[in-house]
Amino acid sequence: MGVKLEVAVQDASGAALALDTGADRVELCSALDVGGLTPSIAMVEAVVATGIPVHVLVRPRPGGFRYSATEVSLMVRDIEAIVDAGAAGVVVGALTARDTLDRHALEALQYAAEGLEVTAHRCVDVLEDPAAAVDDLAGLGFTRVLTSGGAPTVADGVPALRRMVEAAGGRLQVMAGGGVRAEDVPGLLGTGVDAVHLSARRRVPDGGPTGPGGGPSGYDVTDRSTLEAVSAALAGR
Repeated sequence: MGVKLEVAVQDASGAALALDTGADRVELCSALDVGGLTPSIAMVEAVVATGIPVHVLVRPRPGGFRYSATEVSLMVRDIEAIVDAGAAGVVVGALTARDTLDRHALEALQYAAEGLEVTAHRCVDVLEDPAAAVDDLAGLGFTRVLTSGGAPTVADGVPALRRMVEAAGGRLQVMAGGGVRAEDVPGLLGTGVDAVHLSARRRVPDGGPTGPGGGPSGYDVTDRSTLEAVSAALAGR
């Protein structure tokens, strides 16, 4: 089946570009500049319409991953709407106050997904030993985990990624993500990961005037050349 390519996108044009450059699926989110937040349901529907499998990030706010009961309830309701919108999966994560996996919250989120694929996001990279999370996530019925191996970038996390793949033993897919560059791909393939994930963001400087309080005028788009380079590396070209 080969190593899959997943691209984090923020809109339908990014998803269409991912499909055109050989990606297998997209992770849809908003606000990638703060690590990604839950997108609108209208955006989910628009990206689903591109035809590429869509996995939607469910993260209600920036910052850490310790969520209140109210926030978990909101995430459950978001997932229910995402299921109805035709997504292929959801991407979630939650930690306790001691920065361990919040099994209660994760069970609620996994149950709300109603059989869709469920990916644990990079909250696992906060853990003291990301490899130790593999058993818990597999037991919860998660499909895969997105991780840099607990390192700032996947290039630094190769040894930990290898340990996570070994710990998973085929029960849970391990997807490498975090600063992925085309030159990192051979090393990642050597770890045995099931997929590679990147955002391939490029800043467009001229978004027009925003006025006082409107923030910077630039915005991010998905970069074709970056996607083509990583796709080619995965194909061995």
